[in-house]
Amino acid sequence: MDRNIVYPGAIPLDTDLLTINRNALVALGYLVQATLGSTTVVDGLACAPTVPASMTITVGPGSITTLTTIDPLAYGSLPADNTDPLVKMGINTTATSFTLTAPASSGDAIAYLIEAAFLESDTDPVVLPYYNAANPAQPYSGPSNSGAQQNTARIERVQLQVKSGAPAPVGTEVAPPVDSGWVGLYVVTVSYGTTSLTAANIATLPTAPFIPFKLPQLTPGVSRMTAFGASGTWTVPSGISQVRARVWGAGGGGGAGGGGAGGGGSGGGYTEGYFPVTPGTTIAITIGTGGSSGLPGGTSSFGTAASATGGAPGGSGSAGSSGIASVSGGAGSGGGFSVPGQFGQNGLVFPGGGLVGGTGGAAYGGAAAFGPAGSTSTNLAGINGAFAGTAGSGGIADAAGGSGAGGLVILEW
Repeated sequence: MDRNIVYPGAIPLDTDLLTINRNALVALGYLVQATLGSTTVVDGLACAPTVPASMTITVGPGSITTLTTIDPLAYGSLPADNTDPLVKMGINTTATSFTLTAPASSGDAIAYLIEAAFLESDTDPVVLPYYNAANPAQPYSGPSNSGAQQNTARIERVQLQVKSGAPAPVGTEVAPPVDSGWVGLYVVTVSYGTTSLTAANIATLPTAPFIPFKLPQLTPGVSRMTAFGASGTWTVPSGISQVRARVWGAGGGGGAGGGGAGGGGSGGGYTEGYFPVTPGTTIAITIGTGGSSGLPGGTSSFGTAASATGGAPGGSGSAGSSGIASVSGGAGSGGGFSVPGQFGQNGLVFPGGGLVGGTGGAAYGGAAAFGPAGSTSTNLAGINGAFAGTAGSGGIADAAGGSGAGGLVILEW
């Protein structure tokens, strides 16, 4: 942060104070940008009906943060700086009220849009006293004793406005589009005959850029987490530009006994990393399916940024012999850190020819990252993998091998 230097006996200048204010503005702007980024976000500005209920709604105190320039207009004696970018915050400390009107025709409804924008303006005009060199005891009123008022404050506020949609039959009403340079916050729907508004009339726009977290809510490193055990999509929340993705591929299935002992499958791969994202975009999440007896596990992925392949299946046994375990664990790609799945264990056949006049056992399945291996089978059927990405163990005799566990994707932001 820049600071002014002054000296004893030097004549103070108006630019000394103005530069201090501008330096503080720049420093705070870059601190806000480091915290919230440079996209437009809003905080507070809660929309609520009045108490008692009426046709008026209020938008409470709050703020809007947006990227603009240091000073689009001259700031006192300092020249304008409308080229250097700066994140600024407009703050409303009081509520703003809007009175809405119901449509005139029976069966109609109107969707009202409430939108916000950053507003910077010079205000608080006052006739200021000026130094009078001819008579220092009698100051001038205004510059050159003109009596003219001059603005004394440059304020930054949240500008709010309401736009009315066209009346339409209930259920078909459409809110008007958001104006350029503004952000939509709420839609308030008013039907014919409405005499008072409740919270049920007010809906937050899905695209409203409200800050998704507050500092006291933060857990170490992240503020929110979601897990996907099945394929789906994830929409990037407002204000989020980076996400940590952790991806597990599915485990391979254990080999069938085949009259002997099947080999264990291999665990799925694992990868994790931090990836840039764009607020409002939708990212496909694919979750690999665990391999059933003798089949490989499926691949899991976070969009196109990161993926983890599934583990290979264990080999089938045969009468009096063991199945060969998979030697191909899943692998991760796209992340900053990847771990392959663990290999399975060969099937075990003890003297006496397996289950014909003797004893036998089937192999452990391979482990996955942060998950234990599938248990060995002491019965006939193989044991399924438990934690995400773990493989199934082999079967005994004619029983099937255990299934591998499905994949998993965990997102943190």
